Amino acid sequence: MTRRRVPLLLAALVLLLAGCTSTSDDEPGPPRSGRWQPTPGQQWQWQLSGRLDPDVDVPVYDIDGFDHPASTIADLHRRGRKVICYLSTGAWEDWRPDAGKFPGTVLGHGNGWKGERWLDIRRTDVLGPLMATRLDMCRDKGFDAVEPDNMDGYTNRTGFPLTADDQLRYNRLIARLAHERGLAVGLKNDLDQIPQLLDDFDFAVNEQCAEHEECPALSPFIEAGKAVFHVEYELGTREFCPLAKRLRLSSMLKRYDLGVWRKPC
Repeated sequence: MTRRRVPLLLAALVLLLAGCTSTSDDEPGPPRSGRWQPTPGQQWQWQLSGRLDPDVDVPVYDIDGFDHPASTIADLHRRGRKVICYLSTGAWEDWRPDAGKFPGTVLGHGNGWKGERWLDIRRTDVLGPLMATRLDMCRDKGFDAVEPDNMDGYTNRTGFPLTADDQLRYNRLIARLAHERGLAVGLKNDLDQIPQLLDDFDFAVNEQCAEHEECPALSPFIEAGKAVFHVEYELGTREFCPLAKRLRLSSMLKRYDLGVWRKPC
């Protein structure tokens, strides 16, 4: 009897401790085993427009979460790829199928891209359930990870008085929602908050850190054994690849349309 009861008591203790774990928006979620962890130096393809080319010989693909069915992700998996689900979590896009579910009160100024407006990330009561549903979609389609975009609204003219604390709280919420679904999650840009968010995110995605002389700020991810997926648009590979290789970034040159074309380091 004693040997049968010990495992039950241990199980009860585990459940009790799990119930005490904080799940507030601004606290890191509990660590979870089995989640994909991309490592420094892995090559990748980022394609958000045009007909998807599944034949690029890289281990990681980053594609639009809405635009592709589960069969596409399954095909990439058969080819040995890990697949990242691109979502805009900090801006509203008027062409998405759930666009009508966002109340006008959370829509701010345009973010410079046609049909997109910044979101009031303080309204986690509204945005939390909407983003949870989007992340359900990524999980259900079989994605391995998520790239949440527009995660630095507090540094932009959004139409809302967003603060750094607002951004930290929202970014941690998105990370926790992703982790609860077994998805790895990347920190998109938001370089200034890397020290606070490093433990919450599994990798980073960055645009133009070489052009803006910011790449060393991403080193904490590399030092933690986490990949930094990086693109440049304006610089030639001769200008940024030596630095990228020295920092162990996963870097390539892309065009702004993020189609098939790529020139890796």
